[in-house]
Amino acid sequence: MSLEDLPVVEFAFPGPLRDQLVAAILSGAKTSTSGLVLGYERENEPLPEPGRRAAVIDSEGRRVAAIEVTEVRVVRLADVDLQHALDEGEGYRSVAEWRVGHEDFWHSAEMREEMGPDFTVADDTLVVAERFRLVEVDQAAAPSP
Repeated sequence: MSLEDLPVVEFAFPGPLRDQLVAAILSGAKTSTSGLVLGYERENEPLPEPGRRAAVIDSEGRRVAAIEVTEVRVVRLADVDLQHALDEGEGYRSVAEWRVGHEDFWHSAEMREEMGPDFTVADDTLVVAERFRLVEVDQAAAPSP
């Protein structure tokens, strides 16, 4: 199956953070990601399932890689583990650092626009902790050696 035939998966919003996350995926540093169960519910989307493949898009909407989901867990925000935080490929050294970074994102103006002005996360907020593997890279998007 080609990249063009796969459903699209987006990491963050277009811009510097998405560019950083896509680069981490392409380099192999990022093998996990986190989302909110509430986000899936609001979009009426099913949670990802192991074996699902999707095309990763960059900030310009180009399909740059394909990933395959290998594991999905739904956990409380307070129960996200260190290995998951490390595997996000964003340089977190602790779950506390991971949480600060993700709360900053989840409380950002873009997320509040999507989720509502009073949206907030807390220890009991349900998080989709997803693991994936890189299965294909568009050669035009491949990082230079």
